[in-house]
Amino acid sequence: MRLVIALPFVWLALFFLLPFGLVLAIALGTNNPDAVPPVDLGLSLKNFRLLLTDDLYVAAWLSSLRIAATSTLLCLLLGYPMAYAIARAAPSRRPLLLMAVILPFWTSFLIRIYAWMGLLSSNGILNQVLRGTGLVADPGTILGTEWAVHLGIVYAYLPFMVLPLYAALEKLDDGLLEAASDLGAGPVAAFLTVTLPLSLPGIVAGCLLVFIPAVGEFVIPDLLGGTDTLMIGKVLWDEFFLNGDWPLASAVAICLLVLLVGPIVLFQRQQAKSLERR
Repeated sequence: MRLVIALPFVWLALFFLLPFGLVLAIALGTNNPDAVPPVDLGLSLKNFRLLLTDDLYVAAWLSSLRIAATSTLLCLLLGYPMAYAIARAAPSRRPLLLMAVILPFWTSFLIRIYAWMGLLSSNGILNQVLRGTGLVADPGTILGTEWAVHLGIVYAYLPFMVLPLYAALEKLDDGLLEAASDLGAGPVAAFLTVTLPLSLPGIVAGCLLVFIPAVGEFVIPDLLGGTDTLMIGKVLWDEFFLNGDWPLASAVAICLLVLLVGPIVLFQRQQAKSLERR
């Protein structure tokens, strides 16, 4: 029994605490391009001070939070009706509808983002349709703008919003809606007083599952965004691979982890409350 209990702690120590300690040690060091690896270990906090005072990094943090929050809201507005429709569909049709939601995961994430590059480019399918129908003579291009980043994030993470919402809505007792109707509540009032409050656990879980990875997203802003689209994941990549500044890149990673601890703790508490109610 002790061995079974100890295995998760050993796993966390090997694959989380040890790597985290190494990254923290590098973040407290100073950059030395002539060394191998290019870092002199120490106890310097200048990298963390730079992340909190330099305008570039502050703008990257704020931009990442804004884009992630906006994309999460869009996922919620799109995902809630989808999850509600699936939950209210006939039981025999639900597996097929859920498979349609999960189906994009059968294709490589990178390939799907490259496909959006072809769709949104100046000579892509979208612009060709607009020109061919005569709706827009010169539609320009969405690729390389922040709109493309939002579109890519919403497309990539929408299933993470739909699935927890469906899990919450599928458990909804239809008798509660009938009781609300008997008491004089219309469809809108019944939704606001019964359906929406009971689906809050799914809303919280879905928002966290989208927001947390979206903040540190790198592939989507790098491939679909332009030079003006600044996100902290792209900054981390540039510092590590382009500038070769391991200590500063490690400091970015540490700050990103600390930033996401709050949402992760909220998600865990929400999951624990859901299990208690069961």
